[in-house]
Amino acid sequence: MSTSEWYPTGIQVDLSAGRVSAVVTEVGAFLRHLAVDGVEIVESFPAEQLPKQSQGAILVPWPNRVRDGKWTLDGEQMQLDISEPKNGNASHGLLRNTAYAVERLADDRVVLRAPIHPTRGYPFSLATEVEYALTEDGLVVTHRLTNHGTAAAPVGVGAHPYLCIGDTPTAELTLTSSGSTLVVVDDRLNPTGTAPVPAEKDLRGGPRVGDLSLDDAYTDLDVVDGRVEHVLAAPDGSTVTLWADEAFAWMQAFVSTKLRPGGLALAVEPMTMPANAFNTGDGLTWLAPGDTLEVHWGIRADLSEERR
Repeated sequence: MSTSEWYPTGIQVDLSAGRVSAVVTEVGAFLRHLAVDGVEIVESFPAEQLPKQSQGAILVPWPNRVRDGKWTLDGEQMQLDISEPKNGNASHGLLRNTAYAVERLADDRVVLRAPIHPTRGYPFSLATEVEYALTEDGLVVTHRLTNHGTAAAPVGVGAHPYLCIGDTPTAELTLTSSGSTLVVVDDRLNPTGTAPVPAEKDLRGGPRVGDLSLDDAYTDLDVVDGRVEHVLAAPDGSTVTLWADEAFAWMQAFVSTKLRPGGLALAVEPMTMPANAFNTGDGLTWLAPGDTLEVHWGIRADLSEERR
């Protein structure tokens, strides 16, 4: 573990197990680096810099957006701080700028903890934990949210990794995902309904990322053995798979033209609920006092012999 707490994202937690290495940050519990056999499988960022475009972020207690930052609790309008000024929304939860405490640390895993205290627009008390545990071919991420308040709290969980396969240009990779329904959004990226996925956004056939323009949420994902999977593949047959519990019934796919200079980057974001769920109730969990929500997702790599 790095001893410097003055990096922009605080202390850097280095993990290693066999073929796999990772770095997790104190501030925001960002997944800053993940590699298998020295091949990066998430887009990394330097310790000396802040992440861009929510790169590697944990999205709690809501992923995606709350329209205008407004929602209603027991007949009273709540107003969250606007964290996406361009679109006038409250975006990606409350913890991206929070310093987590390292609760447990071993060579191959770390548990980080951050409280959510009652705040503007979210009058609830939660203990949140995120555990990163390396596996033989990637990692497993476990989220635990416990309600320490006296009233049920609305919660959701998401994550924002950008997947890659080494130095292969993202435009040359294919993305396969089973979602048959698309969340339709307005010009501020807030949901207006759902529709069958149109041909130009259909990921079921594994289109090239370079042929896609995406900032879209998918649902009605195929669940196999309690999991959903989203697969990135390279021309040499190497794959990186983001899997998630069936609780992650939505996946946001975002093709960025700004994260990687001169190329594309692809975020594959598992979400337990879509944007604006505090208002629509879609996928929203009301966590009773004393109860804990635990969900899991992970990333694994299957690399060609040439990359090992």
